[in-house]
Amino acid sequence: MNTSIEDAATKVPAVTLGFWVIKIAATTLGETGGDTVSMTMDLGYLTGTAIFLSALVVLVTLQVIAKKFHPLLYWFTIIASTTAGTTMADYTTRSMGVGYPGGSIILFIALMAILAAWHFTLGSVSVATVSTPKVEAFYWATITMSQTLGTALGDWTADSGLGYDGGALLFGAILALIAAAYYRTKISHVLLFWAAFILTRPLGATVGDYLDKPIDEGGLALSRPLATAVLGAFIIACIFLIPQRAGAHPRMANNAR
Repeated sequence: MNTSIEDAATKVPAVTLGFWVIKIAATTLGETGGDTVSMTMDLGYLTGTAIFLSALVVLVTLQVIAKKFHPLLYWFTIIASTTAGTTMADYTTRSMGVGYPGGSIILFIALMAILAAWHFTLGSVSVATVSTPKVEAFYWATITMSQTLGTALGDWTADSGLGYDGGALLFGAILALIAAAYYRTKISHVLLFWAAFILTRPLGATVGDYLDKPIDEGGLALSRPLATAVLGAFIIACIFLIPQRAGAHPRMANNAR
């Protein structure tokens, strides 16, 4: 019985309130951490992307090799994906010269293409199925592209006149509506999960920018490295204090019948 239950568990965490708390903190750290490397350290977006993508590849490989869910490994991989997403989005929207609207459209199309390929290949894009290397490959590709799109959306919203605080309030309100839809409507929970996952990134991006951008640009001008360190400590504390368990694979429900 124990073996079948373990085999039926996914290699990603159960989606709980604690999951979303850590996810939002990780996306905020992704913004401050990515900006620390590309701006504060003046390494540029391309070099920053190379650094974070290299770390992401290593961590995803370890995640795929792992036999079961490991909280620290999973969340470090999420952090690597969100910092890589920050520098990739900045490179797309700024260095490539397509701007925030153009970059957001390009990244949205790329994300939809990954999700479509995932669904066409395996028949589902539910995180409850993340337990094999093939599904994990699609999962982490989707995660990374959603982080990249979210960064561009957050920057676009802030730049459109709402500012960083206004952008954070907008995305927070949309996420509240998604949460209400999850509990009060029959809209697909898989669809709502990915909508929430994508939109927590621009929320984190706008909050991160609000913390570290200059005051004359609407930010608080806090130290990027310090903000990154504080957020990192908060995430690690949450990982140890908030119960962490693997999500249930559909096979677990079948075995219980």
